Amino acid sequence: MVTLAKTANNPDTTVVIVPTLNEAAHIENVLCALIRDDPLASCCKIVVADGGSTDATAQIVTALARHHPNLRLVHNAGRTQAAAMNMLLEAEYDGVEIIVRCDAHAAYPPQFVSGVAACLVGRNVASVVIPMDAVADTGGCFQRGLVWIADTRLGAGGAAHRGGTASGYCDHGHHAAFRMADFRRLGGYDTRFVANEDAEYDYRLTQSGGQIWLSAEHRIGYFPRTTLVRLWKQYFAYGTGRAQTCLKHRIRPGLRQLVPATHTVLLILSLVGLLFSPLFLAWPIIYGAVVLAAGLWTSLRQRSLCGMAATPALAAMHLAWGIGFLGRLRKGLLFTHSKIGG
Repeated sequence: MVTLAKTANNPDTTVVIVPTLNEAAHIENVLCALIRDDPLASCCKIVVADGGSTDATAQIVTALARHHPNLRLVHNAGRTQAAAMNMLLEAEYDGVEIIVRCDAHAAYPPQFVSGVAACLVGRNVASVVIPMDAVADTGGCFQRGLVWIADTRLGAGGAAHRGGTASGYCDHGHHAAFRMADFRRLGGYDTRFVANEDAEYDYRLTQSGGQIWLSAEHRIGYFPRTTLVRLWKQYFAYGTGRAQTCLKHRIRPGLRQLVPATHTVLLILSLVGLLFSPLFLAWPIIYGAVVLAAGLWTSLRQRSLCGMAATPALAAMHLAWGIGFLGRLRKGLLFTHSKIGG
């Protein structure tokens, strides 16, 4: 801890990594916000790990690097965020003691890098996580409705790192700063995960005795998906990743995860039951009334018809997560059964 404390603001022992894939719309604003007026971020190595963008992401980063010598663009052959993060396990980063992870799909406050690095050292923890506040970056009606509902209990299920305002020790949150020693000790992220790799890492970290601090002082704005299709794909991946974590570590899902999974089961049973009785319409009607009421409430509260987008957004989030979770769980259990049977 003494060595790390001495180098908390040392650019030679801190690295910022930004995984990207087709983020031309945001990457310049993100990098400029991170570097601007931050004594640490303006000097430490900033690595943009691009997973093969087909838009202008790489060109934008290359142009910025001409003005910021500490900025570097690298190719992430693994494409995923987990693969990008694990590039820091390579020998060229052996001198690094603090990792700061940033996302291209977000808005960062002033001196974010310096702040989370100092918090990591000051709290003497293995990781610092932060809350995210959903914000709109376009004028699209769907995204605005999603923003208004995303961080509520119906949306994120009351997760402390989704709009929460309290700091404290926790089991999981949006990743911001890490001790490289712990990241190396645990072998980084599990690159088999396309989503939920952060929660899976946090589980291993806390099981090994590492502490995680949720710092509400260093919150960021998060830009949610702009279309229903993209939102569906995102939450399907979230559900799949959570099931992978449960299967890998043989743990039960929490209440927040059980709710959408149970809802999905009830919907499936209702569809089958309708072949025998109209009474099986009960759950779809109840659920439909809840999400419709949520849309109406959002519209009235925000004084905008865009609030009605909360209804299909909630339905997609819940059902996509549930299908992804149950599908991956079933696949994992069948695979385990076949291995035992074989």
